[in-house]
Amino acid sequence: MFRSFGRVERAVLVAAAALLGPHPADALAQGGAQAETRRHAEWTAQWVAHPDAPPTAAGLFHFRRSFDLAAPPEHFVVRVSADNRYRLLVNGRSVASGPARGDVAHWRYETLDLAPWLRAGRNVIAASVWNWGEHRPAAQASHRTGFLLQGEGAAAAVSTGAGWRVLWNRGYGFAPVVGPDANGYYVASPGEVIDGRVMPWGWEQPGFDDSGWIAVRPVVLRADAAKGALPRGGHSYGEASEWQLVPRELPAMEETPVRFARVARSEGVAPDDRFLRGKGDLVVPANRRVSILLDQGHLTTAYPVVVASGGEGASMTLTYAEALFDAQGRKGNRNEIAGKTIRGVRDRILFDGGAQRRYQPLWFRTWRYVQLDVETGAAPLRLHDVHGIFTAYPFAQHAAFASDQPWITPIWDIDWRIFRLSAFETFWDTPYYEQFQYVGDTRIMSLISLYSDGDDRLMRNALIQIDQSRIPEGITASRYPSALPQYIPPFSLWWVAMVHDYWMHRDDPAFVRRFLPGVRGVLGWYEGFVDETGMLGPMPWWNVLDWASAYDRGVPPGAENGHSTPLTLQYAYALQRAAEIEEALGQPAEAARYRVRAEGLIAAVVARAWDARRGLFADTPDKSLFSQQTNSLAVLVGAVPDGEQAAVMERVLADPSLVQASYYFRFYVDEALVRAGLGGRYLERLAPWREMIRLGLTTTPENPEPTRSDSHAWSAHPNYHLLASVLGVRPASPGFRTVRIAPALGPLRRVHGIVPHPAGPIELRLRRSGGRLRGEVILPPGLSGRFEQDGQSVALRPGRQQVDLGAP
Repeated sequence: MFRSFGRVERAVLVAAAALLGPHPADALAQGGAQAETRRHAEWTAQWVAHPDAPPTAAGLFHFRRSFDLAAPPEHFVVRVSADNRYRLLVNGRSVASGPARGDVAHWRYETLDLAPWLRAGRNVIAASVWNWGEHRPAAQASHRTGFLLQGEGAAAAVSTGAGWRVLWNRGYGFAPVVGPDANGYYVASPGEVIDGRVMPWGWEQPGFDDSGWIAVRPVVLRADAAKGALPRGGHSYGEASEWQLVPRELPAMEETPVRFARVARSEGVAPDDRFLRGKGDLVVPANRRVSILLDQGHLTTAYPVVVASGGEGASMTLTYAEALFDAQGRKGNRNEIAGKTIRGVRDRILFDGGAQRRYQPLWFRTWRYVQLDVETGAAPLRLHDVHGIFTAYPFAQHAAFASDQPWITPIWDIDWRIFRLSAFETFWDTPYYEQFQYVGDTRIMSLISLYSDGDDRLMRNALIQIDQSRIPEGITASRYPSALPQYIPPFSLWWVAMVHDYWMHRDDPAFVRRFLPGVRGVLGWYEGFVDETGMLGPMPWWNVLDWASAYDRGVPPGAENGHSTPLTLQYAYALQRAAEIEEALGQPAEAARYRVRAEGLIAAVVARAWDARRGLFADTPDKSLFSQQTNSLAVLVGAVPDGEQAAVMERVLADPSLVQASYYFRFYVDEALVRAGLGGRYLERLAPWREMIRLGLTTTPENPEPTRSDSHAWSAHPNYHLLASVLGVRPASPGFRTVRIAPALGPLRRVHGIVPHPAGPIELRLRRSGGRLRGEVILPPGLSGRFEQDGQSVALRPGRQQVDLGAP
């Protein structure tokens, strides 16, 4: 936003992990800050706001608290939160942003040690707090504008209340994204208008004169809460009004400067490479209109930064796009720009003529291309720098996959990129258009996170938040957090599968146990819709199975009128997984009940939807439509006997008359291939991803062309299957206490892979010659298992070992 908004210092964040527990990757501060994570301290600070601003009005508010220190402190611990969002600065340095996204009943606060940024003498703690108002993203919950900072120990004197001052920044506004710029369904953040002529430049610095600012006003005014904020459950009479405070469970988001790859084209001015590198100025003469199209080289999520001097009366519009469009509205090859124009989210800057002004939006943008349209007045504008600050959840790639087929590597790369861009304080479907944590997308992304990085914290966060979204009837919301409730009951079943995924991959039964009431609620809700046929009858809400063109709004036939085969099978799929968890956690009776229910559903499907002539299951008992989706689910639940599964899946792959699975649902088709023993055919299934590369895509899209979104991580599952199906590394027992490695290399002759495991990396180096598979397997300490190939099996032990299986 302003010149002070630089890189977030991740090391200051103390993730007070009362809900999720400590994680070895947390960069916790020491001393008093670390102690904060072990106790639930009292809150004496007040939530504060601008006294004249309507509670939910859109606006940007600056808060300041100046104070003096005799000497730099060893620790200076504070807890901080705001509604909607904040960025905290100490002596002009940006040190944190938040709060981590949740709902009002689970409102996050961050715990920080500010000591590294304090000094002897005058200091200032400052915060930009904004409320998007009527323009706020649909995923953003809100109660009202407010800011809260609680100081601990020596820092108690800076707690919000007396001594804090506030300014409503009238130079900042929001612009909705509408019409062609929205390109369909758009519910993410609005564009921003930054008027440098009204900005309180230098407001975050200790020497700034804030005498014209006004005193803050407390906003929590109940008689027993007027003295301070409330932690969740902290009200003396159990009331749950205002924000119910819970500690942040996640690390700070990464913020790393990035530069554009090239100037794709320009009109009215000729930028050089020095400008792109931040090593030279670009001067836009007076009374000139210029347009500069910048190419990042790949899709990214970042805060755009513009540093400029002069140019009083000039303006700049920044337009961000995943791709350019031709005259017919087609994207075509993303690398080609001739004859194409840009549309999308826009920010606008009005320059005041000052020196070294730094402009940065409050919220990040998603782009491959950024167009700068500049119009100057009587004074020239000197652009010192234009770059980005990349931001995303701080995943790091700990997995690897290499082979003798080089075409796989670009697919691996675009999958990893979109996975990173779709992970922030929650997983989300698309970083450009929606930023929703949809359950269907999140299950796939959670598995990718376990296999690519090994960091399970965002998955744990998702499991908790989706559980918190359940309504009294039992089902979860389709996406959460969300200020716009939506219910897709099949997604509740995928949440049950997510709980099972976590149970299989992490040895944490206490964490899994907390979800049993929710799992039972979801499955109990479905039980009430099984009719006299033994299948699901008419289902309420929006029963999306797959975004396939043959399905109306993603809904398979029979969902609304009754007797949908795939939805009945998906219910059985969730029951089977829940039964395994219940059995392992000491509830054999519940497990037996689930198994009986699943067997009944499967028997009804076999009796009513199996078409012996085609050797396939139909989508409904009238047998008018057949699909890859239904038959893949039939294999996954065992509705197809083991000896017949391969034949069914061969027909699923070969029959073009079947409803074809989308990029999203291909995940389940490929899971069925592996179950049927056809994992060796997986690589041929990557033809659509090869086409993505040919089209210049640098991330995986939502759908085949024409696609609204170039950024959907539900299409990134090859990075899971290359490790779990081609390398064949999967848990052999709950908690990943043992491993099963059953490679399905297909045409590959050589492969090297690394899969993260809680105990350490699993590494394979395999080569195939004739009918033999030879190589080396390295297991981390404490992990054992089996290596299987062509009906042969050998035991694996911790450490390095050779394998040699196959025909002599």
